[in-house]
Amino acid sequence: MSMQTIIEKKLTTALQPEVLEVTNESHMHSGPATESHFKVVAVSNAFDGKMLIARHRMINDALAEELQQIHALALHTMTPDEYFEKAGKVADSPQCEGGGK
Repeated sequence: MSMQTIIEKKLTTALQPEVLEVTNESHMHSGPATESHFKVVAVSNAFDGKMLIARHRMINDALAEELQQIHALALHTMTPDEYFEKAGKVADSPQCEGGGK
């Protein structure tokens, strides 16, 4: 099973999200393309009333085992209302500045 699929399954179980997008961005970084860089957009009522750090900790706790193998995890965590206010838009991840790509 791919790392992307594992992340999707674990976050679906942990957050019961209304929207969950997991993108493998490994190809954007220097070195061989692997399953090491991911972007997560998670929209869940589980984030209601929680500060950003608490939201990120929820995801880190759900992915504790996987984080031993992941180099970078870009997190965009929102409640449904916040997602609606942003019209579903999140920032693009930057290109790797480590060279090679």
